[in-house]
Amino acid sequence: MINHGKILTGLLLWCAAFAVAQAELRIEITGGVEQAVPIAVVPFGWEGPGPAPFDVAALVSADLGSSGRFAPLAPDDMLERPTSGSAIDFDDWRILGIEVVIVGRLVPAGNDRYTIQFQLFDVFRGKQLLGYRQPASATQLRGASHLVADMVYRELTGIRGIFATRIAYITVDGAPPNQRFRLIVADADGENARILVESNEPLMSPAWSPDGRKLAYVSFEKKQSEIYVQTLRSGARQRVSSRPGVNGAPAWSPDGRRLALTLSKADGNLDIYTLDLESQVLTRLTERGSIDTEPAWSADGNEIFFTSDRAGQPQVYRVPTRGGQAARVSFEGPYNARPRLSPADGRLAVVHNDRGNYRIAVIDLERRFTQVLTKGALDESPSFAPNGETLIYATRDGRRGVLATVTTDGRIHRRISSVEGDVREPAWSPFRVN
Repeated sequence: MINHGKILTGLLLWCAAFAVAQAELRIEITGGVEQAVPIAVVPFGWEGPGPAPFDVAALVSADLGSSGRFAPLAPDDMLERPTSGSAIDFDDWRILGIEVVIVGRLVPAGNDRYTIQFQLFDVFRGKQLLGYRQPASATQLRGASHLVADMVYRELTGIRGIFATRIAYITVDGAPPNQRFRLIVADADGENARILVESNEPLMSPAWSPDGRKLAYVSFEKKQSEIYVQTLRSGARQRVSSRPGVNGAPAWSPDGRRLALTLSKADGNLDIYTLDLESQVLTRLTERGSIDTEPAWSADGNEIFFTSDRAGQPQVYRVPTRGGQAARVSFEGPYNARPRLSPADGRLAVVHNDRGNYRIAVIDLERRFTQVLTKGALDESPSFAPNGETLIYATRDGRRGVLATVTTDGRIHRRISSVEGDVREPAWSPFRVN
């Protein structure tokens, strides 16, 4: 785990900064809303021969339950199992106190293709809220089921669902000097984990491109820090920065044409630069004797937020991308670092020193108000979900590193635990672009 008291200078010691992990994850709700909505996702009907190729209802139920906002009823406790709206007896569900019922069927469509048909009902009013048909191939059934959960979530909360999004994170197997580092991409629920890069040398700082099709990251494969951009679908990758000294903390511009970087270059001091990926032209944005690092773009691309110790302790500043004077934006507490902007730019997630503990906090940029969201001692690497409602971050469970999420109001907490080992540096993908 990163030593937060030395996080800035620790960029020069990355090789020793990360520990072990496995790719397989599981979800545990550690806190939710006081009155989660009781819902029922009835097992979907199957209209083909043999067993159904995928349990759509089980995944939709798990997704909605994992949000902490809903309390799904176990199938064994259901009084009936309708597969269409016309077969629902709303009185049965009212007896059980269920407020929302989801019914549906999985229908073969030929050539290894299927259609997910579902309906969403308000039990007390006996009214259909949503009905939809979602096509999918056999290999797409898991992803299509996440999309169903996203549609239901949006209908019931007014907030876009994130179950069909992905996360990237770093793991390491073994102990020094025999470690194996991996950059892994998985569904937001931790399933479908896929190793993107594997190395005996450190990998770190994954960052999603705005279209969700590429990842930038730092690699020490050649015994020095270098920044690569890798396409997820093809696996093709390009080294985009291998300058003398530190090459670190890549962050994509909103248009996907530039990266913000931390470079030390010839003078050895860490500063913020932008790199045009096509022309390879560098633009230096900070030039003080302080350590400036961990850049993050504003949604309009006009500003970059970063961590600096120019006031004596790590705090967050912002600087125009066209160049100019940097302005401080964090004022509460002796330590604020690793800034990440919410999709709407109104809030800034940081690692915040809360009475000696390093926790995830959100700063309201307009009111300059800081709200601490987590309760760990060494929480780090916050990353916003693309709907801006939730943050994923790295924390500790005993001697293990694990991933966790928290809603931006601090009410719903979720732990994504690895089966064994440690997990580090999560980054939440944007919404998928078709």
